[in-house]
Amino acid sequence: MKTRLLGAAALALAAAFGTLAAPAAHATDPVTLDSGYVTDDAGVLNPTEKQAVEDRLETLSESASIELFVVFVDDFTSPTDNAQWADTVAENNNLGSEQYLLAVAVEGRSYYISAAADGPLSDGKLDEIEDRILPQMRDSDWSGAVILAADEMQGDGGAGALRATLIVVGIVVLALLVWLVVALVRRSRRNAAIRARGAMPEKPDPNDPFSTLTDEQVQTQAGAALVQADDAITSSREELGFAVAQFGEAATAEFSGAVETAKAKMSEAFDLKQRLDDEIEDTVQDRRAWHIRIIQLCDEIDDVLDDNTEAFDALRKLEQNAPQELERVRGERAALEPVLAGASAALSGLAATYDQSALSTVTDNPAQAAERAALADRSIEGAAQAIASGRSGEAAFAIRTAEQSVAQAAQLVKAITDLGGELAGIESQAQTLVAELQGDIATAQQIPDTSGTIAGVVSATAQQLQVAQAGLSGTARSPQRVLDALTAANTQIDAAIAQGTAAVERSRRAQQMLDQTLAQAESEIRAAREYIETRRGTVGSTARTRLSQAEATLTQALNLRSSNPEAALTEAGRALDLARQATSSAQADVSAMNPSRYEDDGWGGGGIFGGSSGSGSGLGGDILGGIIGGLLSGGGGGGSTRRSSSWRSSGGGGFRSSGFGGGGGSRSSGRSGRSGGRRF
Repeated sequence: MKTRLLGAAALALAAAFGTLAAPAAHATDPVTLDSGYVTDDAGVLNPTEKQAVEDRLETLSESASIELFVVFVDDFTSPTDNAQWADTVAENNNLGSEQYLLAVAVEGRSYYISAAADGPLSDGKLDEIEDRILPQMRDSDWSGAVILAADEMQGDGGAGALRATLIVVGIVVLALLVWLVVALVRRSRRNAAIRARGAMPEKPDPNDPFSTLTDEQVQTQAGAALVQADDAITSSREELGFAVAQFGEAATAEFSGAVETAKAKMSEAFDLKQRLDDEIEDTVQDRRAWHIRIIQLCDEIDDVLDDNTEAFDALRKLEQNAPQELERVRGERAALEPVLAGASAALSGLAATYDQSALSTVTDNPAQAAERAALADRSIEGAAQAIASGRSGEAAFAIRTAEQSVAQAAQLVKAITDLGGELAGIESQAQTLVAELQGDIATAQQIPDTSGTIAGVVSATAQQLQVAQAGLSGTARSPQRVLDALTAANTQIDAAIAQGTAAVERSRRAQQMLDQTLAQAESEIRAAREYIETRRGTVGSTARTRLSQAEATLTQALNLRSSNPEAALTEAGRALDLARQATSSAQADVSAMNPSRYEDDGWGGGGIFGGSSGSGSGLGGDILGGIIGGLLSGGGGGGSTRRSSSWRSSGGGGFRSSGFGGGGGSRSSGRSGRSGGRRF
């Protein structure tokens, strides 16, 4: 019943508008374009001319990236301005950025080319085209004017663009050829450098002194090193023979061992050289590695022989001053005696305080020191006899043996006293760690502990403290064992404190974010509800479902707010997302109920209530989107008669996605609105 009443009212209103809108026979309001490129409402083109114009405009569409539509009417009305009238027609017919409209008022003697602001042709070019077709307009050569306009828009028919394209392609090909030649030359030079470098690393390694040397340089150095090392071993063998004759085999046993070591390394180096010189083909990598190994072996030989030479020099110096050196060693042995006497007492003092395991490294030190002292005494006596007999070489070796024995004995006694100081230091560290752990326990007990993990760690640490305090008092203590146990306990409780502190911080941040997210979610849900309720005749089920889910999820978040802030934050974020989905879906439903769909449904070009049928905003849009949508939601609502299939899908014709939407009475910002057009 309501639908019939509304339809009757609209028909009456449309009839009244029709009566008011019939001023003159040739005054023409903005029109709907025909299916082709030409709309001749003024009837100025015969069939042949119209077909010629259609063919030319079709050619323009196929050969260029633009399209030109033409409309001939008697005069421009509603609006009367040629630019506004042409722009209105273009907008009402959804012409896109690359589609132009030439509007001609035959009796009004004016014309204008409507263009989108972002179209490919500049305003200056459009002004030039309007000037070029002015003579044809004055002579009423309508088809000639349109064809000339198309020629001007197309320019040289694409030949210039083709030439420019060919030039660009030629430049690109030439550049590619130049690049290819340069790349080949560089590759050839690089390969030559690689061949010259061999297995040499491309980039120097600061830790590899050989990385800056070529294979040839490495080979040269290896050959020179072999010769030098072999000569050094020969000289050392000769010198060893003299030393054996001078000092005896016992005194020179160490030196003989050094020479034998050098000879073994020399043998390895010669083996590598033989592999390099044999007939078997070797890789450049192997050859470089073997040459480097030869150099390294020769360096090691030099080090061994240098140490041997220094020892020989020291022994010869000792021989030259044997009597004086013997007296020096006797003095050192006499000074060792009180040190030896206190060794056993020092060890007994430590044994009375610490566990035997803590003293294992020095338990036999007093006995070892006494043995070294006895060896020193025998060596001193032997040196004195050798000096008296004129055997200076043997005397030097005996003096050296006595000197080393006294030094080792003193070192053994010193190790006992050093260990006592180290154990006292470890006890001090353990006591400090005990105080630190007591503070950690107090800190951990202040941290919220819902899972009980921290409480378990605190209990274990407290037990370990009791054991440690017992281990640091009384006798038979083992400070190192206590310190190790305390260190492990400290690591465990530090980790628990860090984890608990991080959890508290996460909870604090989650609570802070939760308050913000809940406020956002409540605001979004309220806005979505109001939007849907005020447009309930248009909004479908999806938006309503999302809104219902958002409200339920928000309630869940509020319930978890105090007990589990992190879970509440997750639910609040989900509620916010659902609310936004509800708003988006509702807006899509409202946009889909476009009033312009009814503009050709027998109600006249301006919609039921006249005027614009554009975006659905305003009184007419609200009524169609809401009230009428609700009245017709149970059925009815005839289909649209909007033409669409007649527009071209190729070449940019028809309702393009870049167009301006449904028509409206007001000017859209999409067309250029330039101050063009001409009268003729």
